Amino acid sequence: MSSHLVKNISEEDIQYEEEILRNAYSVKHWLRYIDHKSSASPFDLNIIFERAIKELPRSYKIWYRYLRTRLQQVRSKSIEDPENDYVIQCFEKSMVYMNKMPRIWLDFCSFMMDLGDITKTRLLFNKALRALPVTQHKRIWFLYIKFINKYNIPETGIRVYRRYLKLVPDDAEDFVEYLRSVKKLNNAAVELSKIVDNEKFVSKNGKSNHLLWNELCDLISKNPLEIKSVNVDAIIRSGLRRYTDQLGHLWNSLADYYVRSGLFERARDIYEEAIQTVTTVRDFTQIFDAYAQFEELSLNKQMEEFVNENNPSVDYDIDIELRLVRFENLMERRLLLLNSVLLRQNPHNVQEWHKRVELFQSQPLEIIKTYTEAVQTVQPELAVGKLHTLWVGFAKFYEVNGQLEDARVVFEKATQIDFLKVDELASVWCEWAEMEIRNNNIKNALHLMQKATVLPKRSVSYHDDKETVQSRLYKNLKLWSMYADLEESFGSFITCKAVYDRIIDLKICTPQIIINYALFLEEHNYFEDAFCTYEKGIALFKWPNVFEIWNSYITKFLDRYKGKKLERARDLFEQCLENCPASFAKFFYLLYAKLEEQHGLARHAMSVYERATTKVKQEEMFDMYLIYIKTAAEIYGLPRTRCIYEKAIENLPDDRSREMCVRFAEMETKLGEVDRARAIYAHCSQMCDPRITSEFWQTWKEFEIKHGNEDTMREMLRIKRSVQATYNTQVNMMAQMATNLMVNDVDNNEDAMKNLDKQQQQSIMSTNGANIFFVRGETQGGLKGKADQVVNPDEIDIDVDDDDDDEEEEDDGEVHCKIEKQIVPDQVFGSLSK
Repeated sequence: MSSHLVKNISEEDIQYEEEILRNAYSVKHWLRYIDHKSSASPFDLNIIFERAIKELPRSYKIWYRYLRTRLQQVRSKSIEDPENDYVIQCFEKSMVYMNKMPRIWLDFCSFMMDLGDITKTRLLFNKALRALPVTQHKRIWFLYIKFINKYNIPETGIRVYRRYLKLVPDDAEDFVEYLRSVKKLNNAAVELSKIVDNEKFVSKNGKSNHLLWNELCDLISKNPLEIKSVNVDAIIRSGLRRYTDQLGHLWNSLADYYVRSGLFERARDIYEEAIQTVTTVRDFTQIFDAYAQFEELSLNKQMEEFVNENNPSVDYDIDIELRLVRFENLMERRLLLLNSVLLRQNPHNVQEWHKRVELFQSQPLEIIKTYTEAVQTVQPELAVGKLHTLWVGFAKFYEVNGQLEDARVVFEKATQIDFLKVDELASVWCEWAEMEIRNNNIKNALHLMQKATVLPKRSVSYHDDKETVQSRLYKNLKLWSMYADLEESFGSFITCKAVYDRIIDLKICTPQIIINYALFLEEHNYFEDAFCTYEKGIALFKWPNVFEIWNSYITKFLDRYKGKKLERARDLFEQCLENCPASFAKFFYLLYAKLEEQHGLARHAMSVYERATTKVKQEEMFDMYLIYIKTAAEIYGLPRTRCIYEKAIENLPDDRSREMCVRFAEMETKLGEVDRARAIYAHCSQMCDPRITSEFWQTWKEFEIKHGNEDTMREMLRIKRSVQATYNTQVNMMAQMATNLMVNDVDNNEDAMKNLDKQQQQSIMSTNGANIFFVRGETQGGLKGKADQVVNPDEIDIDVDDDDDDEEEEDDGEVHCKIEKQIVPDQVFGSLSK
């Protein structure tokens, strides 16, 4: 080798050789030399590395470079090439000095994996794990696991994984996946069950314990023949106790396990057990669908075997018939099973018990059994629904079947139940009495009502929940109402009257009870007693509940005496209207006024109408005034209605006041009082904005065309323009005030308010004529020849007198109207539209 070395040293290598001779233990100089010879042949480069390692056998940098170079040299060669052996020898030689360097071990192991020698590679990984400290093992295990997954060596892989999990137990899921991949399902189930039982286990894949449970159930239920080391039944049942929100899936998994194992009868038992234990509709639906599918598939399979069999035996027919009956029975029981689920979910659900009874329509023994179980199970304080309906239904079942004594026994027990509400106990008594009536036992029914309404030994409050419902029953209105109906229908006058009197004395009556009692007395011609009953009801109730009583009382009184006892009727009306709300006042005032019109004095009727106009609701005031005016006109004539019109215009809102003014003016026009009508129109114009109330101005215009002249038309137009200017000024003034307030909001508030007051005063002065200028209106024919003449085709020819001051005043003792006209210069009347 030395002779070869001498031959291959070039002139460029001499300086590097000299440096090495001077510094033989300098890693830097050797690396320079190696970099210089990097383009040389592999043989020459390897010689330089060997010389460097000989001088520096513990240099990691040189060894690392040397081994990387060796690996690079054999990368493109085949596995059988002898150069690979030299590389292995180099790695083994390096391990004498570099046995604590994990990078060297990783490269060596990767090289051995590429060569495909499984045994040597496995032994090499074991050597690496023994040589390196435990803190460096994780790097080796990563490659070791990759090596195990690369080749199909299940036994070795299982042993390696078990060693690996001692260091990294969090990777147990990878072990399970590996066992599944190599078809070691029994071992996979064992490992997965350990993971599920470990409450401290945290999945690195983000799987919850619940999801891992589902994977375990799927694994053991779908592979029953491969899994022998775990108790499948115990595992799934533990999941049933732990995960109550997935009962349907877990029960189906357990049944599926027995189905795949060929234990079909055991699978049916599991399905039946599941259906009888689940408490939610969702779980029941999952289990029932799976059960029905299992029975259907079992039946189809048996029928296929029957068809394919050459000589089918009698056993096949029996087996098919049995499976068919099982399937039909299962489908028929679905509603009943579903009802059982809902009752297990809430055994105090009354409605579900009724549905269960309906499912046993043709099975009387089952109905009795169901009712008995229901009344024993449902607790009054927890009942959802009306508990008394169960007892009533139970008793009616016996009644329908002709067992009245048994029905009475049920009702008797029901009356002793401590119901949550008194109404339920009262309903039981009422149903019992109705049963007796249906069977023509009237005396028993009355006796039951009398027994139910007996006063207790001590007085208790009806709303005191601490007392039993039996002790509070005597104040139940439902019970007393039925008792009164029974006495009214089948009892005597004295007993019925006593019942009504007791209802009133107990102060549990309603306005309808008072009215019923009064009608009962009237039917027996006890009219004054009926009126006394109305009086008692009026004393007991207040508005608005007393409205029906007053209505019946007054109506019956008027029908009875027909105006004979007028003063008493007046007292009744006055008493009624004393505290009557406005919403009910109109009816009674009209009734009162009608009474006065028919049997009293006209002035009294007018007084009633006048009071009514201020006591009714504002929405009804207009109609009330119309009725008042109509009645006054019929009694006294139209002129007498003028004062009523004036009051209506004064009291009504603007929209209704305008309509009343128009009606007033029309009435004056009919009487020939045109000037009065014109004065009314002028008065009404002050509340009529021409932009909004154009109908009023059109009405006035038609009135002037029909009854007026040019002067009155001109006056109407002047007023219209004045009113419009007034409304425009008000709007502009308000807008200007709002704008100035926003602009000066930052300034002193007192100065801002003073400025607004000043602007308002100026605006008012401007409105009075100080700053308003009008264009002079001329007729087309009056100024011919003037140069500055302006012709307006829309003008009309009106002669205007400067001194047009008219003053009207009429007084007939009823209405006083006065119109004062201002003296307006000619310039005020401009161009008037046609």
